[in-house]
Amino acid sequence: MTRSQSQVQAVVFDLDGLMFNTEDLYQQVGSEVLRRRGKEFTDDLINQMMGRKSDQALKLMIDWHQLEDTPAGLAAESMEIMFGLLPDQLQPMPGLIDLLQSLEDAGISKAIATSSSRVFVTRVLDQFQLQPRFKFVLTAEDITRGKPAPDVYHLAADMHGVEPHAMLVLEDSQIGCQAAVAAGTYAVAVPSGQSEQHTFDGVKLIADSLADDRIYAALGVAKA
Repeated sequence: MTRSQSQVQAVVFDLDGLMFNTEDLYQQVGSEVLRRRGKEFTDDLINQMMGRKSDQALKLMIDWHQLEDTPAGLAAESMEIMFGLLPDQLQPMPGLIDLLQSLEDAGISKAIATSSSRVFVTRVLDQFQLQPRFKFVLTAEDITRGKPAPDVYHLAADMHGVEPHAMLVLEDSQIGCQAAVAAGTYAVAVPSGQSEQHTFDGVKLIADSLADDRIYAALGVAKA
């Protein structure tokens, strides 16, 4: 499909595990938080938490292990650990930078819609000077109902000024893809690591990485 034939007018990226290896870092953080309490960060718990807003994910952790902590307290502790990891361990996911360049070359508007907090997202994007390359960034503070509710992608379509079906959404998690599908977008799953075990009902395609030729074909753009 060429650019003139493509119906995609805008693109929205999830952040964690899609743009950056932060899902791997969150597993380190969660493991350390629970190690301090004599608990284990199991795959089942990770899958339940993945893609959710921080307060909802941490409430799941508290209920799962019957912790006495509050979501706010765990969030502060988690961010302290995470910010210690970012300088040396944060990396863009394979294909991200080339895909951004190709979208810019084609003049396709792009944005971010994530369940993470704004302070965290800003820290991550600033480490690679990426924030100016996006039209807007939606975070947990911008919505009431987080993924898998479609709200964040309805809002993204409105802010892009396009119909949801003309907006391609790139997500790595099952919950994120559920939100994108429910919003009526052109949903593309790009699983990696833990999310390779997820199911992605309703997506247009399941890509191997952000460098997958099928993503470029759906966009109707050439690789940078």
